[in-house]
Amino acid sequence: MEFIIKAAQLLMSLSILVILHELGHFIPAKLFKTRVEKFYLFFDPWFSVVKKKIGDTEYGIGWLPLGGYVKISGMIDESMDKEQMEKPPEPWEFRAKPAWQRLIIMLGGVTVNLLLAIFIYSMTLYVYGDKYLPNESINNGVWCVSEMAIELGFENGDKFVAADGEKIERFSDVLEKVIVSENITVERNGSLVTISIPHDVIDQFLANNNKQLFYPRIPTIVSGVVENSNAEKAGLKKKDIIVGINEKSYKYFDEFQKELAIHKGENIELLVKRAGNDLRVKALVNDAGKLGFSPANLNFSQLEELGYYQLASHKFGFFASFPAGYKKAIKKLSSYIDQFMLILSPSTGAYKGMGGFGAIGSLFPAKWNWEIFWNLTAFLSVMLAFMNVLPIPALDGGHVVFLLYEMIVGKPAPEKVMEYAQMTGMILLLSLLIFANGNDILKLF
Repeated sequence: MEFIIKAAQLLMSLSILVILHELGHFIPAKLFKTRVEKFYLFFDPWFSVVKKKIGDTEYGIGWLPLGGYVKISGMIDESMDKEQMEKPPEPWEFRAKPAWQRLIIMLGGVTVNLLLAIFIYSMTLYVYGDKYLPNESINNGVWCVSEMAIELGFENGDKFVAADGEKIERFSDVLEKVIVSENITVERNGSLVTISIPHDVIDQFLANNNKQLFYPRIPTIVSGVVENSNAEKAGLKKKDIIVGINEKSYKYFDEFQKELAIHKGENIELLVKRAGNDLRVKALVNDAGKLGFSPANLNFSQLEELGYYQLASHKFGFFASFPAGYKKAIKKLSSYIDQFMLILSPSTGAYKGMGGFGAIGSLFPAKWNWEIFWNLTAFLSVMLAFMNVLPIPALDGGHVVFLLYEMIVGKPAPEKVMEYAQMTGMILLLSLLIFANGNDILKLF
């Protein structure tokens, strides 16, 4: 069922993005009286699921859910319609239109994706507001939940201050900043410490199975007790809060873990809070330094309710939400570009993390959540806009490069050059598609 819910969200999100992206090409083409032969959601090699011709345009849904397209007459595209291109240009063809009109048609899809991302982010901020955990509220620093964090040089209790000299405002930005920055500044025991991040940090992160590195420090709350364990024998119960060992108080679980490991094979006395009462419980620590209970994995809201952290919350009026949505879209775009640049450097190992539809689908939650759905759709729209503007033949950016060449030189590039470039671009994109989805498959084993 979880797979179906995630797949449904992915399909719905991509369908919205593809239709609106292609409308970005379709509408200016129609405005400039350019014939659009096909408008398709998904691809239709050999046959279509649904199709209907209205005027000069065939509208349809293909069976291969890898995107969509509009086929514009008189344009060298993935259809490679050489027969039409050998004839003299007709007034309604793309190639017969002025270069500035063709440029607008080609940039229409990217423009719509950027505007869509801004609109969605604006509306989510208007409806749901902006709630986050500020780094400043994590007074006692973070918990290093992975050995990788320790190996990088971080310690429990570190307070994140800056990345490459730029202040880190939100805890949600910490992991990304560690991955894309050269230096991270933390406050440790009242002093500022600079940690140099290795060039292959992404490779290490992927080898770590993308595990979370940091989390706000949490209290020691029992969420479950292992049957026949020392914890069960000691009488620990669900929702018990352990606040001390042998007369020493410990506010956070990482402190409790560290102290427990010192007492392997020993009997200890736990100070426990249960339903508002203080209890003293005798327990035996096993040889692994554990008692046999599962700690509660609390989310930010639960931690706020318990009084450990204070979340920042901002509400936006309808008109105020638009500049805030614009800033959020630009921030996401900048972040994505930073990560994309790392992929281009083989030494970082970032290319190993490239994923296809499986990786994208895994971003969606197992339970339908409209706030998460729309925020992910907005991010995918930003990603689609950036990818399409890359100067790769077969993408919108490739066509734009040839149009700019024509506008500067005063004549179009030779058709043979554009044909070969289109073929090269298609081979490159297909190779990337196979590589990215191949990575998804390999991760299953």
